[in-house]
Amino acid sequence: MENMKANIILDAKGLACPMPIVKTKKAMNDLEAGQVLEVQATDKGSKADIKAWGESSGHQYLGTVEEGTVLKHYLRKSANDETIERKHSNVINNEELETRLEANQNIVILDVRETAEYAFNHIPYAISIPLGELENRLDELNKEEDIFIVCRTGNRSDLAAQKLTEKGFTKVINVVPGMSQWSGKTTSFLK
Repeated sequence: MENMKANIILDAKGLACPMPIVKTKKAMNDLEAGQVLEVQATDKGSKADIKAWGESSGHQYLGTVEEGTVLKHYLRKSANDETIERKHSNVINNEELETRLEANQNIVILDVRETAEYAFNHIPYAISIPLGELENRLDELNKEEDIFIVCRTGNRSDLAAQKLTEKGFTKVINVVPGMSQWSGKTTSFLK
């Protein structure tokens, strides 16, 4: 599972409820928006607790991986800009992308979410380049191809589309609303 990158790892092993949540809240305060926290806990109830806390606090619960007795929970700190105004004009919706995928498997989908988000759930064959790494990995993309960019809500993908356009990519399409509403096929690294 080396593709699960977290910015901070919190050790809450051996702690009983409510301590994992108390520590998680504190650790989340130290994270920057968009960063991923991995909480390692042994308390079986922690999965439901952390998922519920994430939803009530507005942070994104990504999922949990079990490794032996240790539960590794992944949370992404939400940004306050999740309702940002989109600027990239070339946009399609999820349904249109699904239709194109059914017709042609060879389209390029660029997933700009964090690697942990991608690992839990992504469109098959999507390329994972987190928004923060895009600048340094432009050579992995082909300017001649249509590139459909997805994130969770269409905001990070909007920023990525703007960035690629600035770098001379002309066939960049932002997919809205993205993975938060995606109903097409997905795959996961967590088999």
